[in-house]
Amino acid sequence: MSAKPIDVVCPSCGSRKVWRDGIRYTSFGNVQRYLCRNCAYRFSDPNSKQAHKLFNNSRMPEHVETIPTKPLKSKAALLTYCRMSNDLQRRAPTGQPRLVKSLAEVARQEKAQREGTQDIKGVITKYLAFLEREGYAKDIKYPSILRSLLKKGANLYDPESVKQTIAKQPWKDGYKLLAVYAYDAFAQMEKITWKKPEYKQGDTIPFVPEEKELDQLIAACVSHRMATFLQTLKETFADPTEILRLKWIDLHGNILTINAPVKGHLPGQVTISNKLVAMLNALPKKSEKIFPTTYQSMEQTFKYVRNKASAKLQNPRLRAITFRSFRHWGGTMLAHYTNGNVLTIKKALRHRAIQSTMKYIGMLQFKDDDFEVATAATVEEIKQLAQAGFQKFDELNGIHVFRKPKKFVA
Repeated sequence: MSAKPIDVVCPSCGSRKVWRDGIRYTSFGNVQRYLCRNCAYRFSDPNSKQAHKLFNNSRMPEHVETIPTKPLKSKAALLTYCRMSNDLQRRAPTGQPRLVKSLAEVARQEKAQREGTQDIKGVITKYLAFLEREGYAKDIKYPSILRSLLKKGANLYDPESVKQTIAKQPWKDGYKLLAVYAYDAFAQMEKITWKKPEYKQGDTIPFVPEEKELDQLIAACVSHRMATFLQTLKETFADPTEILRLKWIDLHGNILTINAPVKGHLPGQVTISNKLVAMLNALPKKSEKIFPTTYQSMEQTFKYVRNKASAKLQNPRLRAITFRSFRHWGGTMLAHYTNGNVLTIKKALRHRAIQSTMKYIGMLQFKDDDFEVATAATVEEIKQLAQAGFQKFDELNGIHVFRKPKKFVA
């Protein structure tokens, strides 16, 4: 059904190009209001009975004025709030400020905004395909960093804009370096030449918790999946991302195979306890992954457990523990358990570079009660202690004193 044509003439310019522009409610009834598309004049229907009664009423209050002879808003104000046609813009008087975007211009901007959103999604999709094609890990943080740069106003096709955006962020130099790597991959994809800013990974001494503190966090977990995840971190000394990549086919008896290591690590196999095997087998097997979730989800749950346990046990040190604290604890314990054997520690932690292993040497000092102490007086006794992992510590009056750190794997 076609709309009824408007048979109203603008009293200002005589044009018939008018819009209906709401209703004026009066004591004599409702009056239709119009807006001229040609001159932007706003007026009421002069042909309606209600308008005649309104305008001819001698008892009309003084503040009520004839609507057809006066715009409700000045032209400047009207131009600020309404959309005008290209034809009206062309007819605007010389020197008059054009405060209104034309309908066509507004439509173009709205379309560009929609297409811009689609282009951003398209760029990220293309970026993900590029990372996969070049062999980057599927759960790498580069795409999320790129989205973050976009939200903070960086123009990805302008390297200087990206540099300024990264420099302004209150990030640590290590994370800024990661952002540089993420954009460098994008620049390679788009064949953009740029000079990478210089950021260096800061060397900090990681926080090393005590074993009892790790056990307290595991015991505080209400979720069986979270408790199993933390126990796996404790026994394997693995990176949390490596644990999230584990699949059920990687578990065979008491052997857990890490086939998808993070950057700087090597694949390897770890022998786990019967306790952890039972905990893993109690998890639902609805996915090929043992822990079918995201890092962000696990980290958010862990922070809740950690803060609640810290408040309950009155131990603020628990708030400093992160997923990687389990690996730091394992590395320092291995350093003492093997008497600082760097190659053994490197193999256990699956480091590619020995420089990564050296930071664990000499980080942790044991108390006297953290060692098992034994003595030997004969050659046979010395051999037995050496086979049991004891290291010679002292010698008193012909008695050889041996010690070794107490067992730290559950």
